[in-house]
Amino acid sequence: MPDYTLYYWPIPFRGHFVRYVLAHVGAEWEEPGAEALLALKDATPADQPYPFMAPPLLHDLRADRWLSQMPAIVMYLGRKHGLAGDPDEALRLVSDAADILLEITRHHGDQMWDRPAWEAFTDTRLPRWMPLHEALAARGRFDAEKPGLAELTLAALWHTMVDRLPGLRPLLSANAPRVETLVDAVAALPGIATMRAGWDRQGAGYCGGQIEASLRAMLAGGD
Repeated sequence: MPDYTLYYWPIPFRGHFVRYVLAHVGAEWEEPGAEALLALKDATPADQPYPFMAPPLLHDLRADRWLSQMPAIVMYLGRKHGLAGDPDEALRLVSDAADILLEITRHHGDQMWDRPAWEAFTDTRLPRWMPLHEALAARGRFDAEKPGLAELTLAALWHTMVDRLPGLRPLLSANAPRVETLVDAVAALPGIATMRAGWDRQGAGYCGGQIEASLRAMLAGGD
């Protein structure tokens, strides 16, 4: 019997924040796929096993505990598996990550990227986020060899982004070299590396849909 069931789309994006923690602690989990997720998502709240709007949705099978919303899931797993460290700082970084994902997808694809908007984002907003985390790394707040929720969150955020959108790696290298080194090391830890390799075999997707297409168009130099 697996330890958890994770309902999420077949893409890394928010799902990798949960997967990084599960892989690092050696948990076993299943992902039923998009069809099962849609059946739950489209049900009325009264008919859902746990009322939720959108994935990720996690079922802790051994505790029979359901949770939705990426920050709530990650914080729960951090506490359960002894990874929370300073929970206030961990929550801050999870919240930062949620904000950055919202920005890079232009509020979940409400608008597609165009060249002026993309240049403003990559010249101003994204280079502002990266040094915030670099400043924490410079103060010795993180440990790649014994990662907790903070390090796992940063890796799920930044390594996934630059791994799936390699055109953004030079921006991370220039603005947050310590963070780049940290997240590469965490992503290379055995359990996480094995999990990532499985996703690599499924393709190079990041966040999916039209918004990912517009992201890739910007990185390819389109208008």
